[in-house]
Amino acid sequence: MAQEEKKSDAPVPFAQKVKDFFREAAIVIVGFLLLNNFVIASFMVPTGSMENEVMTGDFLMVNKFIYGGCSPRNIPFTDVRLPWFRLPAFKSVHRGDVIVFEFPGYREEVHPEAFTYYLKRCMAIAGDTLQVVNRVVYVNGQRAPIPRNMKFNSSRILPPEYSDERIFPPTSPFNEDNYGPIVIPKKGMRIELSPATFKMWETFILREGHTAALDDGGKIFIDGKPSATYVVQRNYLFGMGDNRDNSLDGRFWGFIPEDNIVGTPMIVYWSWDSDISIFNIFQKIPSVRLGRLGTLIR
Repeated sequence: MAQEEKKSDAPVPFAQKVKDFFREAAIVIVGFLLLNNFVIASFMVPTGSMENEVMTGDFLMVNKFIYGGCSPRNIPFTDVRLPWFRLPAFKSVHRGDVIVFEFPGYREEVHPEAFTYYLKRCMAIAGDTLQVVNRVVYVNGQRAPIPRNMKFNSSRILPPEYSDERIFPPTSPFNEDNYGPIVIPKKGMRIELSPATFKMWETFILREGHTAALDDGGKIFIDGKPSATYVVQRNYLFGMGDNRDNSLDGRFWGFIPEDNIVGTPMIVYWSWDSDISIFNIFQKIPSVRLGRLGTLIR
C-alpha cells in the first residue's frame, strides 16, 4: 500500500503534461467545431433589412440542428468552397420562418462574388404561387400573415403598371410593391421555355449546373440539345425582409435553393451599434442595447 501511494505521488514528467494539454485542447476544439457546424452558431446582423424584428448590430444564436446541421461550406474567412454534407433535418422550413442562408447570388450571377450569409423571412415554399398586390403579400391566393414588426419607410406605393428594371426575373413587368404572380420552383416542375421567357430562366438553369443558349433562329438549347422545357432539379424558397422598403431580397435576386438553408435564429445574445468601430471603445460600449439582450426572434 505504501508503495502504491509513493507511486501516485510521483511528479508527472513535463513531456506528459504537454501531451495532456494538447490532447485536452484538441478535444475542446473538436467539440466546438462540431457544436458550431451541426448544432448552434453565432450570426452578426450586418444590415437593416429585417428591422425591427432584427436590428443591425444584433448578434444571434442560430439553430442549425433543426433544418439539418452541415459541415463547413467554405474555409473560414475565405471564399474557398469545400465539399459539404448535411445531417437529416428535424423539420422543413415553413412559411413565416426567419432563416439564415447562403446567398445564392445577385439576379444574373451564376455564382456569387463572395461567400455570404443572408437573413430573411421565408414567405413561400416550393410549389407556392406568390404575389404582392399594393404591398400586400398573397400566397396561393390567400393573404399571408403580417410579421409583427414589418414596416415600410415610405407611404408611396409603386403602381402596377410601373416596371422596375432591377426586379427579378429579368424582363418581368413587376416592381417591389406589385410583384408576380410567380411560382416558386419545385423539384420535378416543368418550365415552358420560349424566346420571350428564355432571359427570365437563363441564370436559374445555369445555377442548377446546366448550360442554356438561345440561337439566332430562336431555338433554345439545354446542355447542347434543343428543348422547349426545363425540369427543375431542386426545391426553392422565396425570402423577403420585414423592412420591406429597405430589403434587397427575392424580389430583386430570386429564389433560395433549399440546400442553402443554414438555420433559424433563436435569440439575441448581444447587440450594439455596428457603425461604431471596435477600436473606439469609449463610444462602442455605451452603444450596447441592453433591452435587446434575450429578445426571441419570431
